[in-house]
Amino acid sequence: MLYNLLTPFKDFYSIFNLLEYITFRAGAAAILALLISFFWGPSIIRILKKNQIKEEIRSSGPKTHFKKKGTPTMGGVLILTSLLVPTLLFAKLDNPYIIVIIFSTIWMGFVGFLDDYLKVIKKIKNGLPPRIKILFQILLGCAVSFYLYNINNSIMYNPKISIPFLKNVEIDFGLLYPLLIILIITGTSNAVNLTDGLDGLASGLLAICFIVFACIAYLSGRVDFSNYLNILYLPNSSELTIFSAAMAGSCIGYLWYNTRPAEIFMGDTGSLSTGAALGTIAVLLKKELLLIIIGGVFVWEAVSVIIQISYFKYTKIRYGTGSRYFKMAPIHHHFELSKWPESKVVVRFWIIGLLFALFSLTTFKVR
Repeated sequence: MLYNLLTPFKDFYSIFNLLEYITFRAGAAAILALLISFFWGPSIIRILKKNQIKEEIRSSGPKTHFKKKGTPTMGGVLILTSLLVPTLLFAKLDNPYIIVIIFSTIWMGFVGFLDDYLKVIKKIKNGLPPRIKILFQILLGCAVSFYLYNINNSIMYNPKISIPFLKNVEIDFGLLYPLLIILIITGTSNAVNLTDGLDGLASGLLAICFIVFACIAYLSGRVDFSNYLNILYLPNSSELTIFSAAMAGSCIGYLWYNTRPAEIFMGDTGSLSTGAALGTIAVLLKKELLLIIIGGVFVWEAVSVIIQISYFKYTKIRYGTGSRYFKMAPIHHHFELSKWPESKVVVRFWIIGLLFALFSLTTFKVR
């Protein structure tokens, strides 16, 4: 918005030339997102407390979590506000990449808000039925696929995906590519939702992932860097640097109030929307497989749930009584029940997430 409004005046005021630089707009978006989180956070927390929008702790969870009952939830509103305001101000709003990523974020933000509303306000224990949430996620994947296919841009809709570490090796999904998009967006959205179980865990990992994607978006949108690194050049994709920087700033700012002991929880409003944004940006930047490495901890969390459910069903069929493979899933609860303090679990998972992130960046030259 500011780019379109102010760049026409650059011939009269040279300071407006700064808006031509992606790095300046990305930095400004990140800083503004942080400031919005810092200064608006206390007001959001007070409003949520005043309206009794508080977390209900499930009885099947770790007993140490019972003391968290009554903590304000739906903090995803703070994340989305501090994300969208800087993005709308500093990104080019006619850019197709920005259009898709904003749509995906708002779509799943609405679904998450509806789920939180039913659980917290209407006191419906399970909120939105899982099949309805999955339906909305599938519809989002279909909408993204349809838009990319019909935008008349062969680069944005490319059914071939590159393999990390291998030079010029691609898998062509052909007509199955929309199914891959649906799987990535749905899987990532749910994986972030599963990870959001400890104070600061999901928000810290999201900040790490989006910092990596900010770098990738910038490199992919530059002919010189993309050629040097032998990655796909995606014209105009560098605008996603601004969105990614704003998301990272938003998550770090939110983390100020979400570290242990958390003053606010993001709820499904935050986890589903940020997860969908993470999956969508991987699709837009043609880093579908690299997402498995960048978001390695999220994958680990989701796989632990699959293992737990599968093992329980297997042992129940084979022995008549279901057994658990982990003490509790997702995996962060397993370590909690193994007597790790919550803060230790969170920080160690952040470290692992950072290692995954750094490892993902090495794939650009190890090929």
